[in-house]
Amino acid sequence: MKQSQLFSKTLKVAPKDEPSQNAQLLIRGGYVDKLMAGVYSLLPLGWRVMKNIEAIIREEMNAIGGQELYLPSMHPKVNWQQTGRWDSLDVLYRLAEDDVAFGPTHEEVIAPLAKKFVQSYRDLPLAVYQIQNKFRRERRAKSGLLRGREFIMKDLYSFHADEADLDAYYERVRGAYERIFARLGLGRQTHYTYAAGGSFSKYSHEFQTVTAAGEDTIHICAGCGRAINEEIKAEMAVCPGCGGTDFTAAAAVEVGNIFKLKTKYSDPFKLTYTDATGTEQPVLMGCYGIGLQRLMGTIVEVFADDQGIVWPVAVAPYRVHLIGLNLDDPSVRAQAAKVYQELQQAGLAVLFDDRPEATAGAKFADADLLGMPVRLLVSAKTGGKVEYKLRTGTTAELLDTAAALAAIKALS
Repeated sequence: MKQSQLFSKTLKVAPKDEPSQNAQLLIRGGYVDKLMAGVYSLLPLGWRVMKNIEAIIREEMNAIGGQELYLPSMHPKVNWQQTGRWDSLDVLYRLAEDDVAFGPTHEEVIAPLAKKFVQSYRDLPLAVYQIQNKFRRERRAKSGLLRGREFIMKDLYSFHADEADLDAYYERVRGAYERIFARLGLGRQTHYTYAAGGSFSKYSHEFQTVTAAGEDTIHICAGCGRAINEEIKAEMAVCPGCGGTDFTAAAAVEVGNIFKLKTKYSDPFKLTYTDATGTEQPVLMGCYGIGLQRLMGTIVEVFADDQGIVWPVAVAPYRVHLIGLNLDDPSVRAQAAKVYQELQQAGLAVLFDDRPEATAGAKFADADLLGMPVRLLVSAKTGGKVEYKLRTGTTAELLDTAAALAAIKALS
């Protein structure tokens, strides 16, 4: 992609109405645009990041037997009345005159849908997931992309004949989540956290990523790295993972959660199956969520430095930011075009700063702000080589194109 043709432009100054670092940097970099409080447009750069996050999540969901589907955002009032949440859920957007709600979650849709296809124990277990918009009426949308009113979420629902099967699948999802966060570059900062179960069970589990921008406080076990949410720390003084009692408090963002719903939503819709003896039994459910915009914002908060965003390789919109200087010189312009072509032919995603009007200082500043993992420079001083620099590095080196390609492909 040539930067001169990019839909968005960078901004030198952060918007005054955005106190959060993630929103400031993503808006300045042209990744997102704020439409109103808690609602952001994803621009081409931001959409590429989202698609990379989505691809990792989809691979891991498929690996544990999840079948992808897509459920409507508009829900009939009667479904929400059946579970008692039409009147009790404070974040629900309602169109009372049309008897419609905009889905903040999809239990009221997936449970009656499963009822149409699950009749016998032979139909279980079953797991389906979607990656889709959610709408939540946050009274005080804040923290940039960490807490929005409209956002994309992956939600997986599983259906089981008994608690042993639910427990076993729950552990498989936990493993998949740990792989997802590791692949996104957040493995070291993210902790499996015990939290309140709400109306579902005594406890649930969250995946909390440590960052100063976090709204939650977790207590991390020095022995095994698991954590306890402060909301239940008073009743859980010993680590459930290893029995340790040495904890460190930290601010964190909840980037994922898993719940054993059991029959919370099966019962209202009479979601049952017939067991091997011909007896009718309730279907047990589990639900497992990850917010994609929240993940994107969290990655920015965790890795950004004073110059701008620092994307992990796996989610960066482009792996390489190629900068051309002295492009008014025909030989330099030809060399830059040749490197650009070779990068693309090698299958690498590259953003080429070919802007004729931008100064060298502006191009370097934009490269730091945009945060691609590798910066390559072609100029009158590089000759037939390229200057290779990592976004996280402090030094640059001159390499021939083949060596630069090898170094870029080796990144992970």
